[in-house]
Amino acid sequence: MVATGTPVDAKDLIRRVRRIQIRTRRTVSEALAGQYHSAFKGRGMEFESVRPYIIGDDVRSIDWNVSARVGEPHVKLFREERELTVMLAVDLSGSLSFGTVAQFKRELAAEVAATVAFSAIKNNDKVGLLAFTDRIERFVPARKGPRHVLRIVRELLAFAPEGRGTSLGEAVRELDRIQRRRSVLFVVSDFQDLGWERSLSLARQRHDVIPVVITDRRETELPSVGLVECVDPETGERVVIDTSSRRVRARYASLAAEALERRRLAFARAKMSPIELETGVDCARPLMDYFRRREARRGR
Repeated sequence: MVATGTPVDAKDLIRRVRRIQIRTRRTVSEALAGQYHSAFKGRGMEFESVRPYIIGDDVRSIDWNVSARVGEPHVKLFREERELTVMLAVDLSGSLSFGTVAQFKRELAAEVAATVAFSAIKNNDKVGLLAFTDRIERFVPARKGPRHVLRIVRELLAFAPEGRGTSLGEAVRELDRIQRRRSVLFVVSDFQDLGWERSLSLARQRHDVIPVVITDRRETELPSVGLVECVDPETGERVVIDTSSRRVRARYASLAAEALERRRLAFARAKMSPIELETGVDCARPLMDYFRRREARRGR
């Protein structure tokens, strides 16, 4: 059930990067890229040109100086100043080296980061990366282009972090410090840490902060398979659990439900709507649904 992060050889890395590239290219269709564009505002409106007034135009858009000079009404035309900076804060701590359905949580984190990144560059936005554990492990400044996104994917798949624990709050504070201009921050983690709520709330005052919660179904329910030795991937602590005991399984599920409720309340207090993703499930649909909800809120 648990896999520790081990270095990968070059051929294996190329295969894994190529697999994610193919999957995300299929996922980042015109529909998803369009939903991304609609969901995130640009930095403002930029004057582009003027044209003659047409019946039905908003009179507030009339350029009175030009109209007076040419002797007929003209209106101002604007275009959205589209370019955004998207930063991916991705958790590489030990708890992400876990998975029981088709993939590890770390692989899902890399896939969703790649999907967001390819959607961003398809809309001519810049993308950067901050990878963290209980420390800042790697920072990649935001740039444009497919080759840059592939570099980010390689970093997420191949990088062997020094830390095993999690310091989510510290990572968000550091990213907030680095990114002085307003950015879109995707925080990709399993949120198995304490004390991150204030950091996300403070970052939200300047940036558009989007939590992406990576989970695995065995984190909320245990199968009945007898005695199982479990290892905490962040501390190395080992414990044997009798999964055949109904009382043990019920207690496990109860503790998991309490943790989920604490996280839900924390996001609600911070007025954030997370994207919830589970290993073994295609991330395209939850992302598209999230972008649509954002677009609907913008239209109200």
